[in-house]
This record gives sequence, C-alpha cells and structure tokens, in this order.
Amino acid sequence: MNAYGMARSFYEAYGIKPIVVGRAHLTATQNSRILHFRQVPNLKENFLEEMKKIAKEYRDQKLLLMGCGDDYVKLIIKNKPALEEHFTVPYIDEALMDRILLKENFYKICDQYQFSYPKTDTCTYETHENFEVKFNYPIIIKASNSVAYWACEFPGKKKVFLAQDEAEKDAILKAIYSSSYKDHLIIQEYIPGDDSYMRVLNAYVATDGKVKLMCLGNPILEEHTPEGIGSYAAIISTYDKELLEQVRYFLEDIGFTGIANFDMKYDERDGKYKLFEINLRNGRSSYYVTAAGYNLMQYVADDRMLHLEQECTYAQNEHLWTIIPNGVLFKYAENKELKAKARKLIQEGKSTNSLFYKEDMNWKRWIKLTLNSLNYYRKYKKYFNKKGLS
Repeated sequence: MNAYGMARSFYEAYGIKPIVVGRAHLTATQNSRILHFRQVPNLKENFLEEMKKIAKEYRDQKLLLMGCGDDYVKLIIKNKPALEEHFTVPYIDEALMDRILLKENFYKICDQYQFSYPKTDTCTYETHENFEVKFNYPIIIKASNSVAYWACEFPGKKKVFLAQDEAEKDAILKAIYSSSYKDHLIIQEYIPGDDSYMRVLNAYVATDGKVKLMCLGNPILEEHTPEGIGSYAAIISTYDKELLEQVRYFLEDIGFTGIANFDMKYDERDGKYKLFEINLRNGRSSYYVTAAGYNLMQYVADDRMLHLEQECTYAQNEHLWTIIPNGVLFKYAENKELKAKARKLIQEGKSTNSLFYKEDMNWKRWIKLTLNSLNYYRKYKKYFNKKGLS
C-alpha cells in the first residue's frame, strides 16, 4: 500500500516509473503501468547484496533509495555507509535512530520537548509473569520493537492489544512471550475516543536541517482487522498551527533529516494531543499528503536529487483520502461532523482513493482492486466494534 502511494507520487511529479522491490507481489502493485516490480523472496536476508545488484544494473543513473516499512528502513540505516556508495539515502544515521526508534526512548525525548503522551510503562520478558499495571484499566499493550514483533508468530496475534482487566493482561503477555518475541512491551493507558480522535502528521526535513513540509491528517476511520488495527482507512487533511510549530522545533532541534511520521490521539479529558510514536518513514496512508496537493515524494526528490531551494509549507488544503468504499466509510465512521465534511468533499471532487488511479487502470487491475475494495464490507462486518481493539 505504501509502496504504491510512493510510486504514484513519483509518477505524478516526474513521469518516472520507480522500481518497487518486495518479497511478494501483492494487489496494490499488481498489473500496474506506473512502476516496475521486482520480486526478491529473500530480500531481508540478502538486503545489501540485492541492493548492490540493482545499483550495478542502473549504474549510469542517479538512484534514490527509500523504504516502505520499518524493517526496510532499519536495514537501510544500518547499511547506510555501504549503500551511499551507490544510492542517495534520505535517512538519519544509526546513532539518532537508536535514540528514537524504541518507544521507551522516544517518551524520554517527549519529556524533554514537552510533548504529552499516554501514561506509559515497560514490561520485559523477565518481568511479565509478575508485571503490575500502575494505572487504571483498560490498557494498551504493544511491542516496543515493531521489526522484531512482525517477525514473530503466535495465535491471536494483533498489531495492538486492549486489555480490560488483569486476567486479560496476563493472557496477552503470556501469548506474546510464548513466541520468538523477547523484547520489551509498551503498556499504556487507553485514551478514550473513536477513530476520529486520532491524528497523523507527515513531515519532510531537508538536507539543510530545516522542515520543508508538514501535513496533518484527521483520520475518520481505521482498519479493524487484527493485523490492521491502527492503520488508517480514511483521512481528511487538516491544520493546527500550534501543533505543527511544536513538531517543527522538535525535528530541527534533534538534527532530524528525511521523512518523519507521527501518530497521536486527542485526549478530550485535558484537551491535549497524546503522542504515540515517531516513524522514520512516511506512513502507509501518507498519500493523503500528495492527494491534498502537496506531493511528499517530490519534496524528497527535489531536495535530494535536484538540489532545489524549498520554502517551509504547512499544508492547509482539506481533502479526503481513502482506501475503502464510501459505503463502508459512512456506515462505520462514528464522527457525524467529519462524515458530513467527507460527503461535502466528495461532492466537490476533493476526494482520492490512492489505489484507483485513472492513469494506471486496466481491466485486470480494476477487477482485482474492486474485489479487494468490496472485501472491506466483509472485514468491517466481522471485526468492527466501538473500541476497535478488543
């Protein structure tokens, strides 16, 4: 999903078909005319070797290397010195990654820069059998090391867990640590509110260390499958100058460069945004930025490849981005005000499904995307509930 959004952004900006390298060829990138897909089943295991093969094949061209998931970004950063011999690599170095990648480290930074975040504790493999929660239930349980977590398997696995009481907490911890995952777990208070209380922010910081683009999104609806919890399905781009200014100062002060992606939730109890995490890449839903009129990938390439001067832009256009049918959106979204705004934006032609791109449509792709889209009716009927996590 992320790879296709990035490829579409590059194609819209430059008419260039990016090379998408992945372990499996999934629906989003199949039968596409705007990208070249290369399947490498053992990509993670042979990452540097495979990247060097591609660099050798295109040695007469300037190459920009970008990752579409946490695991690939981590591999890029860890191999950055070797990769920079062949590619432009728009990511921070390993020292800064280690400072902010693990969630418990990130919350220490939040304290330093006066970001609010949920009450948080850390559970380890050694302490999980006797772990006591220091705040009220319900609680959120999630992996601190997302790369290691996605590599493990166990029955009932979810991206994020919601525990209503101590018995449920104990069962979840036991299930997770019965798998290959042995790293820390983040235990957090649950911030009340439906999906529309979430916010997502994508930013680009150029090589000069200055923020050039920031775009805030207000999700209307998230996905609700076990593996998709926390992934946005529909977003309206929005604006909050005070929040953008705070994040801008933070990014520039820590020496960040490249794309940063923030997830947070508005807490109506104290009127503050509670920051969950920073990702060292654009989010899965980040095409919402391009759809709103601010091509995120063009900011990267104009800076890194074309060395063009850029001014700082705070996105203010309202636009609806979605990957689900409108019928699903209006049936399951709970925020009436945002649903009304979404209907208005659709009527005004200010809505985009990043997968259904008219410049990249043929009958095979249309059939697969339509079937995939209709499948969301089944998924939401099966998994949707008010909290979306239990």
